[in-house]
Amino acid sequence: MSRIGKKPISLPTGVEFIIDGNKVTVKGPKGELSWDVPADIGLVQEGNQILVTRPSDNKKHRSLHGLSRALIANMVEGVSNGFEKKLELVGVGYRAQMQGTKLVITAGYSHPVEVEAPEGIEFEVPAVNRINIKGIDKQLVGNTAAHIRAIRKPEPYKGKGIKYENERVRRKAGKAGAK
Repeated sequence: MSRIGKKPISLPTGVEFIIDGNKVTVKGPKGELSWDVPADIGLVQEGNQILVTRPSDNKKHRSLHGLSRALIANMVEGVSNGFEKKLELVGVGYRAQMQGTKLVITAGYSHPVEVEAPEGIEFEVPAVNRINIKGIDKQLVGNTAAHIRAIRKPEPYKGKGIKYENERVRRKAGKAGAK
């Protein structure tokens, strides 16, 4: 049996969990998320815990079991605490700033790059070389961070670019000098 799938999901106080057929809705202090559960996967709510069940041991049901449990747990975590990704801009002249709701990034191009925040995502610029991306949907937060990082990925020679806060950039040696 799936180790992740059989773990119960505990609901923190202030989080409401609604099962309506195959649709799951989670409401909390930070917002509301919903997801359509695959037809074969069963959900049982016992007090403040949710159990995810599967009908058989075939490969499809096993894979959907762990996936469903993880996605629902992320929804519960998102509406109660939220998710955050932190990015760093490394390089001379690389900076970020907020202009209204837009994030404007100067990353070595001939023009500044403007990024609109998707619905449910909030940008924060605590310093000119740092960007915080916050939201309740873990997938949307990660995709937005990856989209911003793709503007200028860190390069291996000087390490310049936009990187995640705890990311280590593998460095390469430069040209070998002529002897």
